[in-house]
Amino acid sequence: MRTSRAEAAAASLPLLLLVALLVAAEGRRHKDGSGDEEAKACDKGWECSGSRFCCNDTITDYFKAYQFEELFAHRNDRSLAHAAGFWDYHAFITAAALFEPRGFGTTGGKEVGMKEVAAFLGHVGAKTSCGYSVATGGPLAWGLCYNHELSPSQSYCDNSNELYPCVEGVEYYGRGALPVYWNYNYGIIGQGIKQDLLNHPELLEQNATLAFEAAIWRWMTPMKRKQPSAHDVFVGNWKPTKNDTLSKRYPGFGATMNILYGDLICGQGSIDKMNVIVSHYQHYLDLMGVGSDKAGDNLDCADQVAFNPSSKNLDS
Repeated sequence: MRTSRAEAAAASLPLLLLVALLVAAEGRRHKDGSGDEEAKACDKGWECSGSRFCCNDTITDYFKAYQFEELFAHRNDRSLAHAAGFWDYHAFITAAALFEPRGFGTTGGKEVGMKEVAAFLGHVGAKTSCGYSVATGGPLAWGLCYNHELSPSQSYCDNSNELYPCVEGVEYYGRGALPVYWNYNYGIIGQGIKQDLLNHPELLEQNATLAFEAAIWRWMTPMKRKQPSAHDVFVGNWKPTKNDTLSKRYPGFGATMNILYGDLICGQGSIDKMNVIVSHYQHYLDLMGVGSDKAGDNLDCADQVAFNPSSKNLDS
């Protein structure tokens, strides 16, 4: 996981956007029905608290351990994989179960659920890959090769942030399934998943379940109150405004990249950094038996204007 300073700045959620995250998440908790108090027991083998997704199939109904192994076939190759023995199916399923009552993998029926899992894991696979063109199994078979940035260019400490100040001696380089950078991002995501990541960011490279949980929280949580989450734009919960359509933002996989990476990936034409994420998603659809022909419309964000343009460029 070798990341330039510009990539780290854009991949992390800008500070001015982050302060609204938890408020937005709380609002969505009630919007999706998961804030209701009445428990609803189902014949699907699980229980959740009043969510409209309670009786839908869960991820384990359609995504099995052998499929996880096929998607991340070389993650435990000790000759090349830098996080061999760290990531596993159980960690993903345990983390995902926390978000199923909010609709993660449980929205819209089996096919939509499978596509969302493939989409989320497509991002994860691309961002943690050590694959290359002539690698065994091909470049798309090496997701979950990393769990942290190997050669940090800096400590990623923003001393101007008073809400989530840097802790002396702690470094905030990229860690996790969707790598987290900067003190303020560790602070807000830690608050979201109820873990002290500001003081202990190393948890994301020590505990695979927490690493997946932090990544799914980002997938499910809007950056601003009136903006969609990556989940929303993918499963059809979001209707573009006139400004969105003028900015060429439409529902689909492309918009998930816009939300997660902004103008680092989007609005730059058909660049490799974008195409490799799309390729992982399509490849995983094939491996899961859905088929890349079902990937949906608006696959890329080549012409999209970023929802939240970068506030700074650390390479300048």
